[in-house]
Amino acid sequence: MQIELSKKEFRRLLDLVYIGNWVLNSTRGDDRFSDYDNLESKLFQLCRQHGMDALAETWQGQCVPSKAYTEGGIHEAIAYYEDNIFYEILAEELSRRDMDYADITDENYEEIVRRMDSYMDEFEASGVDHLVLESDVF
Repeated sequence: MQIELSKKEFRRLLDLVYIGNWVLNSTRGDDRFSDYDNLESKLFQLCRQHGMDALAETWQGQCVPSKAYTEGGIHEAIAYYEDNIFYEILAEELSRRDMDYADITDENYEEIVRRMDSYMDEFEASGVDHLVLESDVF
């Protein structure tokens, strides 16, 4: 298979592959999906062949994204996504909790969305500053 990409498109593909591999493998410890690591390595190896040497380096015999690449803003994009998803999941979980963990149905969908919107408004205004956990554990 051969794909024709401009340098800009290839650079965007690297970002997509890195972000995808980060999502799949960053929390897995030693139980990583090596086929995704290998594909990432293969694509970053191409950087060296196309004048993008600063984006790749060798670590333990593998071609990996360079420190310059990983510190160049990609993790800010990942963090932005994670922050948004965190609040959306929290809003949904709190809304479902408020409704005794009812399954989402056509009948209660609008109520869940209304509650989620209220929680999201609060999170946008105050983050988690107003969350209170009641437990003897703390």
